[in-house]
Amino acid sequence: MKKISVVIPMYNEEEVVKTSYLRVEKVLKELKQYDYEMIIIDDGSKDKTLDLLRDIAHENEKVKVLSFSRNFGHQAAVTAGIQYVTGDAVIIIDADLQDPPELIPEMIALWEEGNEVIYGQRRSRKGESAFKLLTAKMFYHTLNALSDVEIPKDTGDFRLVDKRVIDVINAMPEHNKFLRGLFSWVGFQQKAYSYEREERKAGKTKYPFQKMWKLASDGIISFSTKPLKIVGGLGFITIIFSIVILIYSLVSYAFELNHLTPGWTSIMVAITLFSGVQLVSIWIISEYMARIYDETRHRPEYIIDQKINIE
Repeated sequence: MKKISVVIPMYNEEEVVKTSYLRVEKVLKELKQYDYEMIIIDDGSKDKTLDLLRDIAHENEKVKVLSFSRNFGHQAAVTAGIQYVTGDAVIIIDADLQDPPELIPEMIALWEEGNEVIYGQRRSRKGESAFKLLTAKMFYHTLNALSDVEIPKDTGDFRLVDKRVIDVINAMPEHNKFLRGLFSWVGFQQKAYSYEREERKAGKTKYPFQKMWKLASDGIISFSTKPLKIVGGLGFITIIFSIVILIYSLVSYAFELNHLTPGWTSIMVAITLFSGVQLVSIWIISEYMARIYDETRHRPEYIIDQKINIE
């Protein structure tokens, strides 16, 4: 009998823990031809999320809980979950129920047809602000423009992945994982699954602007060196521009085309332009250096404080 593993990261989700569990369990129980397990990761919640998960796990041994020592972030939680799965197919889904668990059987059917990665692609995103929709669209356009790997637009972490692909992802040693990018990068037989994304049932989004920015920078830096090439291009452009300013200054001085203090315009433009380019260049390079430094420290992506129903 084949086995389905469902990975659910949670952070301060006490309002939806039971509802999320019951809906996922109902779907899995109806799949009579499959065994199942749920790997739920408590990402250092400060509310009653872990207490509720502990109660659920004691009632149902198929529910396995990993609890972090602190909040390490959504991507670290998913990474931990997929490292403990034992199923033939792995489904990653958030606890907020924006991605309906009732779609799981259709994704499994696509998997049985031979597809190894079935990623959820949103036709619409209910309950999300115009700002979030705009920034999400800009993110995917920017990421695909800079990356050498095509990452499907309007996708999140909701997907079904064959265990063979999971094993490849788990073998990757990098620290700052951008999982939806890695799932595209590894290849294999991939299939889009279009669906309507629902509104969050309760609680607040766990991706405020700061975390969205961190995710976006991880995605771009992990899958592209083009920003460094852009910096080099800007350097050449500014050199050409400075030569043009120099020629303009010489011509103006020779033919008295203006009455400004000699050298004032060229000095001010050059100072502001080059200062800006240098600061932007240093910032971009420092982002890459920070990632390199982070990798060389070999610190764990997460620290597990408790395991429930996991040996």
